[in-house]
Amino acid sequence: MRILITNDDGIGAPGMIALARWAAKLGKVTVAAPSSEQSGRSHAINLTTPYKIKKVPFPDGIEAYSVDSTPADCVRFGLLSLEGGFDLVLSGINRGFNLGDDIGYSGTVGAVFEAAYLGCRGVALSTDPRAFEDGGAKTPLIPETLDRIHSYITERNIFSLCGIWNINIPLEAGEILATHHGGPYFRDILHDIGDGMYRPFGRCVFVNRHDRTVDADAVDDGYISITPLTTGVTDERALEKLRNGR
Repeated sequence: MRILITNDDGIGAPGMIALARWAAKLGKVTVAAPSSEQSGRSHAINLTTPYKIKKVPFPDGIEAYSVDSTPADCVRFGLLSLEGGFDLVLSGINRGFNLGDDIGYSGTVGAVFEAAYLGCRGVALSTDPRAFEDGGAKTPLIPETLDRIHSYITERNIFSLCGIWNINIPLEAGEILATHHGGPYFRDILHDIGDGMYRPFGRCVFVNRHDRTVDADAVDDGYISITPLTTGVTDERALEKLRNGR
């Protein structure tokens, strides 16, 4: 198996290093990641400006490329420019959850959407920022947790159901639950900081109703959430009503 790994935290992020080291036992791993943080870039790609890509050193001798652009462009580089093709794109492990409506903004999730557009399977993985304290030795980043997730994926043959998935791992890394994505998780406001400059400030608006079919509720209750995603954006129910004259 050939695996392409990217993220939106940047080429040296510890979550991606942990993921790449773990994935190396599954097959040939190649890393293509942004040269700097690209959080919140969603599925953006660069259409007009040339950007630099260079081969860089990476732990354990894993082949790696630094891409001066977005996570989606990292996937495009890997799938369109590198020889041999890839069987799977892994994105993460992100420093911070991607839950509810936040997936629409996430560069981590945007990368697997790009994988799907290019005909490749993808999994986005995110965790609590506190997992990176104490050298990243906490439960979400250890190989045993990733082994459990891998077993869940293979035993259920999830790629026969859907091509791209979003996984969030709380510190407790409890049982794995299949979920749908919930509603608002953060809301931003813009502060005028003078001289025509504005700065966004986010506040969490999530309320846990302990509905463990919802990604954010499940994660807040200590469960690992796994959510199937789709590139389809047509509201089929509205379309059917329109065709049938409501």
